[in-house]
Amino acid sequence: MENTTNKGEIVIYTSQDGHVSLDTRLENETIWLTQIQIADLFNVKRPAISKHMKNIFESGELIEDSVVSILETTANDGKTYNVAYYNLDMIIAVGYRVNSKKATQFRIWATNVLRDYLTKGYVVNEKQLQSQKEKIEALKTTVSLLSRSLTNQIETIDEAQNVARLLENFAQGLDLLDDFDHKTLDNQGHTQKEVVRISTDEFLKVVNEMKSEFASDVFANPKDDSFESSVNQIYQTFGGQDCYPTLEEKASMLLYLITKNHSFSDGNKRIAASCFLYFLDKNGILYKDGLPIIDNGTLFALTILIAESNPKEMETMKQIVVSVLNNGGKY
Repeated sequence: MENTTNKGEIVIYTSQDGHVSLDTRLENETIWLTQIQIADLFNVKRPAISKHMKNIFESGELIEDSVVSILETTANDGKTYNVAYYNLDMIIAVGYRVNSKKATQFRIWATNVLRDYLTKGYVVNEKQLQSQKEKIEALKTTVSLLSRSLTNQIETIDEAQNVARLLENFAQGLDLLDDFDHKTLDNQGHTQKEVVRISTDEFLKVVNEMKSEFASDVFANPKDDSFESSVNQIYQTFGGQDCYPTLEEKASMLLYLITKNHSFSDGNKRIAASCFLYFLDKNGILYKDGLPIIDNGTLFALTILIAESNPKEMETMKQIVVSVLNNGGKY
């Protein structure tokens, strides 16, 4: 009977009649044997194998460099020797010259082993690669947004430095360069407690107080009712559960929605940032140990990122803001 046992990169082959048992290397998606093992496999002397191999190379049937691998092997005497291993193509080519029936038996066994190896390896690696791909895509999206912000919005050296610092710190926080397989953006906030609900009218009072600071006739002039929609959406529930269960998630969506909905003729980003800070303060999470959890530069960068983002990047933007809030602005 044929039998296989996985031992890392070593597979055991036993012939159907049980007369031959070999430790076979499984590497680079093929089977590898030494000349001595091939001689044992086909029950012939080693010089016969060497003769057949020489003829195979001289006739051009196989190219030596493509079928031979020189590996260091430790012998029984404890010394290390360079030993030539030959792949399945050479084994079968020799087998046709020695004993085609035994070569056929071995080829069937080797094909089944390789098929199992490739199939199982693909399934495992596909899952790992998909998980890693999602995390890398999140970071790539962040970098892309920052690039767009630098091109379209930033006008001063100080502003550029703020965004550059956010990129540097955020990449360090994710730690994807060292261990991205175990790190990701935060999907949820840390603070799960009853929200201090702020009405649309209360937010509008904050907005109206800002008007005196900006000499513009169009600042904060509403274009439609979308501001009320932005405010109400962060309190939405589904099936009796909050759509945004933590304060950090509600705050991040408030910043995103007000920025993106363009509810006012002018000042949407400034209004969004002010309402965002007001929400954090009213709910008691703007300060930690007496210091604000987000500084001016980070708030600027986050607001610009959202303004420059595509609608399909909404979830990524929410995760970025939540990650910053969860870590007390250290990103």
